Amino acid sequence: MSAEEILLDAEDRMDKAIAHLKSSLAGIRTGRANPGLVDTLRVDVYGSPTPIKQLASVGAPEPTQIVVRPYDPSTIKEIEKAIIASDLGFNPQSDGRLIRINIPPLSGEVRKKMVGRIKEISEEAKVSLRNVRRDANKAADQAEKDKTISEDIRDDTKNEVQELIKKYEEQVNELAKKREADVMED
Repeated sequence: MSAEEILLDAEDRMDKAIAHLKSSLAGIRTGRANPGLVDTLRVDVYGSPTPIKQLASVGAPEPTQIVVRPYDPSTIKEIEKAIIASDLGFNPQSDGRLIRINIPPLSGEVRKKMVGRIKEISEEAKVSLRNVRRDANKAADQAEKDKTISEDIRDDTKNEVQELIKKYEEQVNELAKKREADVMED
């Protein structure tokens, strides 16, 4: 494996870790309605668990309400059951055509728990980034052992991987800080 391949693989895997972090953070409640809160829900319909996004359009027409419009009205009961069964604490209201979810305001204690969860999620992302660094460094060591790259190139590659991880950890910190601010504001 060449130095460029090692770096490209590391960067690609770090991008995926950041994308996963973003989707995890989108599922965290703030005081405002956000379609991302229910996007990850899976609904048992047609014999298999299906993401809610594939069954309905999800929107937030008001700051305190999410509206779910099923493409197939016969799935409305299953969607409602999935929302109730989730640990989000929502009480969906259906009129037969669409489901309205009123988002209750967050208490100070709940906000602190959400911030704690954000910290956990961002730490998981950092661990994932460090695992990528470890794998890239191992690959560089192995390539040097196999005589496909020189010792100097191996060291340069490890330094570049370190620079990459600094850049991505900074992104993790920024995303977490921004989401914490969203959760804590009234």
